[in-house]
Amino acid sequence: MSFVLSKLLWPLVSPGNFLVLVLTAGTILLFSRRHARLGRRFVVGAAFGFLLITFTPLSSMVALPLEERFPKTSLPDQVDGIIMLGGGVNPHLSLDRNEPSLNNAAERVLAFADLVRRFPAARHVFTGGTGQLFAQEATEDVPLRAALVQAGIDPDSVTYENQSRNTWENAVFSQRMVQPRPGETWLLVTSAMHMPRAVGIFRTVGWPVIPYPVDYRTRPGARPYTRFDLDLQMETLRDSVREWIGLVAYRAMGRTDSLFPGP
Repeated sequence: MSFVLSKLLWPLVSPGNFLVLVLTAGTILLFSRRHARLGRRFVVGAAFGFLLITFTPLSSMVALPLEERFPKTSLPDQVDGIIMLGGGVNPHLSLDRNEPSLNNAAERVLAFADLVRRFPAARHVFTGGTGQLFAQEATEDVPLRAALVQAGIDPDSVTYENQSRNTWENAVFSQRMVQPRPGETWLLVTSAMHMPRAVGIFRTVGWPVIPYPVDYRTRPGARPYTRFDLDLQMETLRDSVREWIGLVAYRAMGRTDSLFPGP
């Protein structure tokens, strides 16, 4: 139920979509004699929101605490397992084009391939099915296999969990599949922005992991990459807002060990 609810509500509260809805509502109200003033306020508010996101480091300021929560540390000499969370590939586009398609979280795939080479004796696990509410025929394991081949990794050296739809199911389903033993050292590969929620979930299910964050979107001091790039800034704000909402929701459901999991 929580999965369906999140998929229905998120398109309404995603920052870009929300501003477009406000702008559209304001434009419609402009044609109403009774509510024209309210319409102007909506239009001005939406325009101010777009300008704020485009010309200020707002998106970086929202994302930076998430990405700085788990600094990358030196790797241990002994690693028993490496687990990569899904989210780095485009399964439907990969299926349509018959070749692996990576997205803006492709660093997950690159880091995972690198760690597989560095720790060949460890158990290698990928977990990710599909996060789509509809059209669930394309799962992430298929394009990931092809991407690993291109990276020079034997795809058969990896265990694939392809039924999970969100991070909670990533942890629960993959734990059930690989059954990690007490005292083992496992690395968790995911985006730095996503790491606090992911670590909190793995702790809750009783699976201690060492964070291996990748896919950074922010610069030190929350400096924006550009002064005029709405697409880039909106993408960072969208992903970070989703993580903050996810942290609150998962804590309310008892799926994380704290509101803002840390080291």
